[in-house]
Amino acid sequence: MEEVLSKARSDQKIYINLKGFVYPIIIPIIFLFVWQVSSVKIDNKIILPSIIQVLDVLTNPTKDLLSMGSLISNVFISIIRVSIGYILAALIAIPLGVIIGYSKKAEELSMTFLNSFRPIAPLAWVPLVLAWFGTSSMASFFGFDSGVLYIFFSNIKNAMIFIIFIGAFYPILTNSIYGVKSVRKILIDSSLTLGANKLEIILKVLLPAAMPSIVTGLRVGLGIAWMCLVSAEMLPGSIAGIGYLINHAYTIARTDVVISGMIAISIVGGIFNYMFIIIEKKFFKWESLSN
Repeated sequence: MEEVLSKARSDQKIYINLKGFVYPIIIPIIFLFVWQVSSVKIDNKIILPSIIQVLDVLTNPTKDLLSMGSLISNVFISIIRVSIGYILAALIAIPLGVIIGYSKKAEELSMTFLNSFRPIAPLAWVPLVLAWFGTSSMASFFGFDSGVLYIFFSNIKNAMIFIIFIGAFYPILTNSIYGVKSVRKILIDSSLTLGANKLEIILKVLLPAAMPSIVTGLRVGLGIAWMCLVSAEMLPGSIAGIGYLINHAYTIARTDVVISGMIAISIVGGIFNYMFIIIEKKFFKWESLSN
């Protein structure tokens, strides 16, 4: 009897492992099959290139594309742009969110103003941002006018950074406020009883307790920053980046490069998202257990 139960458990474990492997790849396999069949039926690489044509671009990431540099070099430029806009958003949104979440006066003073800008899509800022920044870059901000640093920072346009910043700012801010407001009042009262001042409460009580919500906001904000990237890189003055590569490839009917660029964005965004999921599971497992 024990052997039968042991075999049943073993079979069940194999089934669960197999299901965990097979289920996630069913839809992608169907999608790839439909894509390949459709490309053969249509027989027009401008409308729908084959999987092989797209893979040829993806599997040669260092190959020069359309005289605009390699796929990987354009992805690298895009990562730098997203990182700058995203980090600026986090550096402003997290402290602001903690203050608003903790202080009723700060909430009353700022939330009406901040909420009035929340419904405005990042792309709606484009005309105004172009009027403000034009094609100026971070090279002029740092005072570089020649050399390697000038070449690098001249590709980081201020207008692009602003659009990415706006995209990432509100998810981080909202989750920071929510995280602080969700902290149990007894923790704050206990800290006050023990003689903690407001700064100590923020740094030692509110921030650690609100961190799971803040990390979720950082993950969502990064996803939206990547969504804003392509549009930001289509602004005047852009000469590199995955968004610019996609736009230029479209104008010369290189749909295989367009799709490859989209897949590259998906892969990089997916990697960053997965990193945040690992962080949430590893460092904030107590949050899910408490819920």
